[in-house]
Amino acid sequence: MQILDYNNKKSIRGAFGEELAALGTENQNIVALDADLSGSTQTSIFAKAFPERFFDVGIAEQNLMTTALGLSLEGKIPFAATFAVFATGRAYDQIRNSICYQNGNVKIIGAHGGVTVGEDGATHQALEDISLMRGLPNMTVIVPADYNQTRKAVRFAAEHKGPVYIRLSRNSVPVIFDDNYEFNPQKAVLIKQGKDVTILAAGDILAEVIKAGEILAQKGIDAEIINIPVIKPLDYESIINSADKTGTVVTVENHSVIGGLGSAVCECLAEHSPHKVIRIGVNDCFGLSGKPDELLKHFGLDAESIANKVIEIKK
Repeated sequence: MQILDYNNKKSIRGAFGEELAALGTENQNIVALDADLSGSTQTSIFAKAFPERFFDVGIAEQNLMTTALGLSLEGKIPFAATFAVFATGRAYDQIRNSICYQNGNVKIIGAHGGVTVGEDGATHQALEDISLMRGLPNMTVIVPADYNQTRKAVRFAAEHKGPVYIRLSRNSVPVIFDDNYEFNPQKAVLIKQGKDVTILAAGDILAEVIKAGEILAQKGIDAEIINIPVIKPLDYESIINSADKTGTVVTVENHSVIGGLGSAVCECLAEHSPHKVIRIGVNDCFGLSGKPDELLKHFGLDAESIANKVIEIKK
């Protein structure tokens, strides 16, 4: 599987907004909540279609989560959206003790995850959110990679019973999966088979990893590329089988190297099939203000930097 069209970029957060509105037509129990950021999170699409089922709680993220839980206890299916840094950080206590403790049927949408938030800078670039959410009992953690995977993930969340965290990026990315893609929460997605190294990626960074794979092929390195859309529960089988085949694993994520995909993969392999793992991500620091492409390069998350890192470890 390869990128369908590098020039055909579509918005991941736009996919969320559009699919949520479509679900609203199908299911009267779906409601949407936001914390004064509906234009950014794209819940504005749902709000326009179903104003009586949309609730803007203002800049009050703790209230956002507890209100969503209350609606779920009355049989509604609430999607609570705000920036990932605020959803997971400012409202962590409410998510832990109100939503997850009761296994509440709340869908938390963390928009603007990672350094690709861009010029908003470090205060708005969530780099710890996956770590926070995957540590919570009952929580499912999804990090979709493109427009169509996001649409299918949102639909899955609406049907799943229990809390779900979906992390969205701000930027538009190339379309990787076609309209026929089927989201399977229990399985990773094999993008490309290879024999020399396994590269695991989640979220908007997948497009850069696929480009890196093309660079590596020109250098004689046959990389196996696997997309991990669901960080929790993690598809241990796919990871172990690929690691056993190639012997070397590289994880790539638009997140801190601590606590996210890289950490989850290390836990998996340390317990079940020890292999060398190299984690590529933000190295225990805060983000910066800048254009998304500049920040990807600065933090070593662009295709060329990823490829160079793999070449270095394969020497």
